[in-house]
Amino acid sequence: MPIEDLEVPMSAIEHYSYCPRQCGLIHLEQSFQDNIFTLRGRLAHQRVDSGDPTPLRGVKVARAMPLWSKRYGLRGKADLVELRLEGPYPVDYKVGRRHGKHPDYQLCAQALCLEEMLDQPVPKGAIYHVATRARREVFFDEGLRQRTIELIEQVRAMLRSERLPPALNDERCRNCSLGDVCLPSVVAEPNRLRGLQGALFQPLETSTGDEETGLDED
Repeated sequence: MPIEDLEVPMSAIEHYSYCPRQCGLIHLEQSFQDNIFTLRGRLAHQRVDSGDPTPLRGVKVARAMPLWSKRYGLRGKADLVELRLEGPYPVDYKVGRRHGKHPDYQLCAQALCLEEMLDQPVPKGAIYHVATRARREVFFDEGLRQRTIELIEQVRAMLRSERLPPALNDERCRNCSLGDVCLPSVVAEPNRLRGLQGALFQPLETSTGDEETGLDED
């Protein structure tokens, strides 16, 4: 695919909104490590990822529904789409409680795809929080749509540049499964990083003679 047509994975939108470096590690360097939070998320998605078409509360649904948008250059899938009489209603599953609006942007991106694919308006959807077993309805107003489109373009610019964003080294790093890969406390401090790089690339002292090669003569 030409670089100008580079598609953005929808999962990258929430990653980038929460932490651009986390997004880069996952989508540029293909780095991913599990911790208790990611394992809980994987277990919570088992049913929605199965594609089971069983109706939900009498409403027809599509689980693990593939999504795409040519207009915005997006691809991905929806955990669940309720096929209501008034139009499609996307539902995204999240393990923990709400932490900011980051999941809302990914859900809004799903709505943008559904509107293009089905030629129907999608004014709202919901985040299902597994921890509380409750839905939180999200309305896709103009402000949310505009911010989502901005994030899509920011992710695309990062993918095009192939440059890893800088580390943040704040409270978000505490529960991140990529802490050992990112090393935020090191790379976010230039002086400390230069000192470690200097120590890492110091040449080893060598001696002459047989000890230099470590080989014995016959």
